[in-house]
Amino acid sequence: MTTFLGRCALLAACAAPFACSGPQATVKAVPDAPPAASVAPPDVQPAPVAKVDAAPADAGKPPPAPLAGQDFIEEARVLFRVAACGGDSPIPARFDAKIIDTHCKGLTAKYADYKTGWVNVAMPYIAALEPKGLPTEVVYPFGGGDLMTALATFPDGVTYTTISLETAADVRRIDTITPKKLDAELSLNRLHLGKLFEKVHSRTVNLDLESKSDLPGEIVFSLVALAIYGYEPVSLRYFKLNPDGTPRYLEAADITSMEEAGAAKKKSPADIQAEIFGNVELQFRKAGDAGGAVKTLRHFAWNLDDKHLRADPSLLKHLEAKGKVSAMTKAASHCLWSEDFTVIRQYLLDHMVWMISDSTGIPVKYATKAGFVQDTYGVFEWPAAFFVDNRNQPEINKNAEDMKKLWKTNPQKDLPFRYGYPDQKSHAHMMVTRPG
Repeated sequence: MTTFLGRCALLAACAAPFACSGPQATVKAVPDAPPAASVAPPDVQPAPVAKVDAAPADAGKPPPAPLAGQDFIEEARVLFRVAACGGDSPIPARFDAKIIDTHCKGLTAKYADYKTGWVNVAMPYIAALEPKGLPTEVVYPFGGGDLMTALATFPDGVTYTTISLETAADVRRIDTITPKKLDAELSLNRLHLGKLFEKVHSRTVNLDLESKSDLPGEIVFSLVALAIYGYEPVSLRYFKLNPDGTPRYLEAADITSMEEAGAAKKKSPADIQAEIFGNVELQFRKAGDAGGAVKTLRHFAWNLDDKHLRADPSLLKHLEAKGKVSAMTKAASHCLWSEDFTVIRQYLLDHMVWMISDSTGIPVKYATKAGFVQDTYGVFEWPAAFFVDNRNQPEINKNAEDMKKLWKTNPQKDLPFRYGYPDQKSHAHMMVTRPG
């Protein structure tokens, strides 16, 4: 039987329904919950949080020097217009305008439904829970490149860090894709985005297919988030981490050298691509606001289990350098419940000021020991099919029992939207972990 560690490693974003068979674990498909009626956010007085001072104004300072690394902003802008249907710039002549128009007509209709059914309900509800002065550094482990939910959850964030096994992929693919292939890829994008909007979490099977498609799926999903929330891309660069955790941006010569070295070693094209185009930095600002504040998404293609974080601690050093952070996770296959993910769990406990999640967040016993309290919303009776009874890690079931007790003990608060997984009976649920 697949082990819990194997499942969390193979489910790249730790966000997929997992089915297994055998005498030790049986899971049944859980039907999607019916749409919940909209209700007002609960009357909550958020716990005070230590104020994090904003950076001083840059008035009088010279503009920052251009960042190193090859900037693929032109490819990003084309992908933003063609695949994410962002903005109204002319469609490049090399593309069939009818294909793009058909794609955008279908996709923008999905955007409108998503805004009405989720964004317009979830954003004010979550905003009512968040205390003032939260850190603008947002860390989102096991999240794929889910900038959509991150922007809704922390709209005042400045830097968003998402981490999963999915690679960003090569944005240059938009330069060489054939019209026929583009039509097929755009149809696939609409299908996968439709499932994301419907379920409010990305299934790993969809993310994995997107990362291997002829368009860079993780980047497309991030550009879709910009289109939905009214942003536009400013720059797109790939990077590696230095041993001290600082980014090293790849120049065009670096990319050529890595491609040649990979070919010389007879690596597969997929492995070469993953090695080069794993981590991506996307900068963006409000559309049409040339002088507006710039936000940053950094997506890391990284295995978050203890073995990999200890073997290469550069990501942990990068995260620690952020200081205090706002945190979130959802649809994370309960990886944070496992003793194979103690390093990333402890990082969160040591550095997060406030965290929002579904039941796949920090287990009760660890949060309590670290001095946090956990507020619950919606209904949670037992993990859904995304959870597997694993006899090799008995603490997993103990964590599930603790979560069930937490929801039963806490005051019941209605939740009119999905935030990650439903529970076993398709109930929407959400949890806030905050200082006690």
